[in-house]
Order: sequence, then C-alpha cells, then structure tokens
Amino acid sequence: MDRVLSLDDVDVTGRTVLVRVDLNSPLDPTTKAFLDLSRIKAILPTLNRLSKAKVVLLAHQSRPGKADYTDTLGHARELGRLIGRKVDWVDDVWGDQAMAAIEAMEPGRILMLNNVRGDEEEASLKGGFGITGQANLVTRLASVADLYVNDAFACAHRASPSITGFAEHLPCLAGVLMQNELTALGRALERPARPCLAVLGGIKVDDSVQVADNMLRAGTADDVWFTGGVANLMLELSGHDIGLHNHDFLVRELGPAWHPTVEMAKALLLDFEEQIHLPVDVAANVEGNRVDLPVTELPIDAPLFDLGLSSVRRLSSAIKAAGTVILNGPAGVFEMEDFALGTVEMLNACAESNGFTVMGGGHTATLVVQRGLATKMGHVSTGGGACLDFMAGRPLPAVVALEASARHFQTTPARPLDRA
Repeated sequence: MDRVLSLDDVDVTGRTVLVRVDLNSPLDPTTKAFLDLSRIKAILPTLNRLSKAKVVLLAHQSRPGKADYTDTLGHARELGRLIGRKVDWVDDVWGDQAMAAIEAMEPGRILMLNNVRGDEEEASLKGGFGITGQANLVTRLASVADLYVNDAFACAHRASPSITGFAEHLPCLAGVLMQNELTALGRALERPARPCLAVLGGIKVDDSVQVADNMLRAGTADDVWFTGGVANLMLELSGHDIGLHNHDFLVRELGPAWHPTVEMAKALLLDFEEQIHLPVDVAANVEGNRVDLPVTELPIDAPLFDLGLSSVRRLSSAIKAAGTVILNGPAGVFEMEDFALGTVEMLNACAESNGFTVMGGGHTATLVVQRGLATKMGHVSTGGGACLDFMAGRPLPAVVALEASARHFQTTPARPLDRA
C-alpha cells in the first residue's frame, strides 16, 4: 500500500474539514431508537483530533426503500450526547441550506449533513475519482472546505462520490479509525508473527475462498482452517459426500459464483494440501437436535450446522499456539444455542491466545463485542465487506483515493500541506 496522509500531517486549526463517517446503526423497527452505538462511538477519536476545526460530517443510514432508512438527525443528537457538545444538523446535503450552514460555522463546531444516500448521484455514480469527483455533492462541498477526512473504513470498498470523489479536489486524509484499521490489517497481512493462521467461515463462501487463495499464495498464512459453509464445500471437493441438502444449499447461495469458486477451491486443495485444515467431525441438525458425527460417516440427510467437538478442540489448540490469527465468519449457525459451540469456543481461544488476533467485521465483530471479548483481541475490524476485500487482496476504492490524493497534493505547489 502506498502512503496515505493522516491527521499528523496537517494543522487543522480553523480549517473547514469534511469528514466521511459510517454511522449506519441498527435501529428499533418501530421507534427507530438506536440499538447499538458502536459505530458512533468509533469516530470520537477523530473528532477529538479535530476539536479546533470546523467539522462537517457526511454520513449515511441504510438505503432508500429499506425499513431502517432515516435522516441523520438522531445520529447528530446521539453524537452530541456522547461527545459532550452540541452537534448541529441540517436537512440538506449539498444544497443552499447546507452551503449557508457551512459558511456560517465557527472553529470548534460540528455540523452533520443529512443522509448522503438521499442524494441520487451518491447512489448512481460509481467508479474512480475521475467519475465520482464530478458529482454535485463533491464539487459543491469541496468549494467551501479545506480538507477531507475519510474515517469510514466499513465503506472503504464502496466507490461512491462521498468515498472517492474528493481525491483531486482537496487534500484527503485518513481519520484515526481508518488509520488504525489499515495499520492493524497491514500488520497482520504484511508482517505477521509466525505461525500465521487464517480461520475462515461464515456464509460468504466465495469471499472466504478468495481470502484463502490470496493469503496462501502470498505466503501470508502458514495454515488455513475452514469452518461454516466454506468447510462444507471443501469437504465435498475433497471427496466427502455432504448430502444433497447441503450441496444444493451451497449452489443456491453461490449462484453465478459457483463454478469459479469451485475451480479456485480445487486449485487450493491441490496446491496447499498440507496447509489446509478441514473438520474431522461435524454437527448436523436432525429435527432440531444436535447430532455429532465423524466426516467418515457422511452423508447424512440433514443440514450441517457446526463443527464437531473434536474439530473444535483441534482448532482451539491451533489458535492458542499461533503467533497471528486472522479470523472471519462464524463456525456454524451460532444463532441456535445447540450449534453455537464451534463459534463460541474459537472466539474464546482467540481471547486466550498470546498471539496477535484480528477479528473480521460483520457478524464476527458483533459476536466479539456481545461476548465482552473485544479488549482481549488484538484488533476488531469495523468493516465486514471492506475487511474481506482487504484480506482477499482486492484494492479498496477509499484507500486508492487516499493514496492518489497524497501523491497529488504533495506534488502540487499551489496547494501545499501545512505540517502540524
């Protein structure tokens, strides 16, 4: 990854700073009350660093048409309560009302604009910053701002105007959250303590296979342990009959990605046979009851919902002996108490490990927080899709834009950066 600029590179005092954040939070479907404030709390370190600037927040909540799509007024109120000072709000994104509110700001004030996903161009314009930089949201807001800060790692895999469009309009910096994500994930992928284990599960089978392919072929992972749906696929490809129910489920879930995923998975099993670890036993859901059986006794006419006890023990031992653990996705259908064993025990093993443990975003991060284990992990990512793309070696549009801005504004004498 090329260099990106951070808040350490610029004196923000008195500057007007656009800050893209991800405050997308679970809401009560009836009252729209916040059920979890984790993402709002996560941006506080960046806002504290910007306490002497004029801060304009760009945020989203869900998408138009969805039940949890709302304006950002509630987010502004919750943020103000958490940060201990008033957060102003305007029912506008880049129109005259927003522009006037920004122009009237004083240093130390925070203004939150309305949901950026209410803007048609934010939803329709996708691509590199040459395209997204033409959006009204970008050109209008850039005309009244001095700097842009991206602190929305969970959106880093999106190529929309508010994420990539400012690259050539303003000096673009990584916020504290974004910088911490890139540093921690970079440490795990580029210079991991050995042995480095990747534990990949969940229902995003194609993503897990691509992450394994990237980490094994790059020499990042010494071993890959598969759990969940991807383990079922690998068991089938290695010669075990997982049963028609489980096979058909995988085909439906993968859809058009079935054939390319199978081909990549077959190549992995052929090229890295010694480094890939599959379950030796599984837990099937037989009419609502957990039934453990060795993989040698497959097939069974029931869905496979978890690792078996022996597999859980083997995985836990490997995690505790590792120098680095990169974990993404649950080991089974953890929502059902009888099938939560694999997921719970592998997270407990990570919490007990002396190695550097990185928890992927999405369900994994939520589970870690719910179980009170976050402080025992090396890093808990805030981004599900962004974290997966990073681990799979796919460029993140937000990071590409930050890198481009760093190159552009460090070499443009007309727009010098002031060193802090």
